[in-house]
Amino acid sequence: MLSRLLRCCLVSGMLLFSTTHSIQAADPLTLTWEKNMLRIHSEQIPGGSIEIWYLEAYCRPGSTDREWRETVIPHQTELVSRSEDGTQLTLKCRLEDGVEVTHQIRAEADEIQFDVTAHNPTKAVSAAHWAQPCMRVGAFTGCDRKDEPYAYIQRSFVFLNGQLELMPTPGWATEARYVPGQVWAAPGVDRDDVNPRPLNPHVPSNGLIGCFSGNDEQLLAMAWEPYQELFQGVIRCLHSDFRLGGLQPGETKSIRGRIYLLPNDIDQLLTRYREDFPEQN
Repeated sequence: MLSRLLRCCLVSGMLLFSTTHSIQAADPLTLTWEKNMLRIHSEQIPGGSIEIWYLEAYCRPGSTDREWRETVIPHQTELVSRSEDGTQLTLKCRLEDGVEVTHQIRAEADEIQFDVTAHNPTKAVSAAHWAQPCMRVGAFTGCDRKDEPYAYIQRSFVFLNGQLELMPTPGWATEARYVPGQVWAAPGVDRDDVNPRPLNPHVPSNGLIGCFSGNDEQLLAMAWEPYQELFQGVIRCLHSDFRLGGLQPGETKSIRGRIYLLPNDIDQLLTRYREDFPEQN
C-alpha cells in the first residue's frame, strides 16, 4: 500500500486529492499502434489501456463554420518502427498535399512524450494548420455506459482564469454547425480556424485538458506546444489539438506534446506542465 500525504479540496462538488508520491506501475507504460489507433498499455490504467485516434485529421483554416469534409486534408499514416520493449514508436504521415510529418513517441513511467517534425518538400504552400489526436477517456473515467454518452464530461477539466474548471465550464456554448461538444480556442488563434463545434467564449489559461479516473485516484491529461484548441468531442474524447500554422515550400516545423498519467494531484500536474512547456506559462 502506498503511503500518502493527502490534501483535499472540493472543486465543483468533486473531491480531489493531492499526494506526495507518484503512482508507479508494476510494469512500465508501453505503446502499440495499429489501424490509426495508438494505445498506451499498463496495469495501472483503468481498463488496461488508453486509446488515441492518432491522428484523426489534419485540418485547413476557416473551419469554424464550414462542412467538416471541406476542412480535412486526407492523409495516410504508417508505422516506421517500434522498439522491442514497446516504449518507443516512430510514425510517418503523408498528407495529400505532399507534406510529411514524422512522429517520435516515447513512453516513460508516467507520461508519453511526442516529438513531431512537419516538412513541406513541395513547391506549394500547405494549408495544414492543425491536427487532431483524439484521446478516448470513457473507460478511464468510468463513464462508458452506452446510455450515458456524455457523463464523462463531468469528470473532465480545463483551466480558465487560472483555475481548474470541471465541465460543463462557465460560458458553456450550445450552438454551432455541429452539436454537441465544446471548443476553447488557444490564445492568439483565429476563432474562425477551429473545430465547428460550440465555441466557448473563454480562452484557456493553459494548454492542458484532462480528466479524473472513475475511482478518483488518477488523472489523465494532454498538452501540446504549439496548440490550436482544446476540444471536448462526441465519442467520449478529449483533444489538445496541435498547431502547424501552414507550411511554406521547403519549410520544417517542430511540435512537441505530452500525455500525463499521474496520481490525482493537480499541483503535481501543473508543476510538470510548467517545466515541460515554459512557453505557455
